[in-house]
Amino acid sequence: MQLEALRQARRRTVGTKQTAKAVERGNAEKVFVARDADERVVRHIIKLCEENGVEIQYIETMSALGKACGIDVGAASAAILKEEPGSGR
Repeated sequence: MQLEALRQARRRTVGTKQTAKAVERGNAEKVFVARDADERVVRHIIKLCEENGVEIQYIETMSALGKACGIDVGAASAAILKEEPGSGR
């Protein structure tokens, strides 16, 4: 399943603001965007990903994305973060 990598990720971020910050800082390895999220909410993240060459994986619902992140509410976006240098992982 496409969300398994997100579930298993040691480092991730959830939510539009945190995901956008991670992409801007070059920390995002892969971004997940819910198809049913308001386009105005995720437009900026999609553009940032395209500009920075970050892969986007579209997920059908905000509910499924939130559940994969271990939260009880929907999430418009989330990201798997790159491992920190020197972490040995």
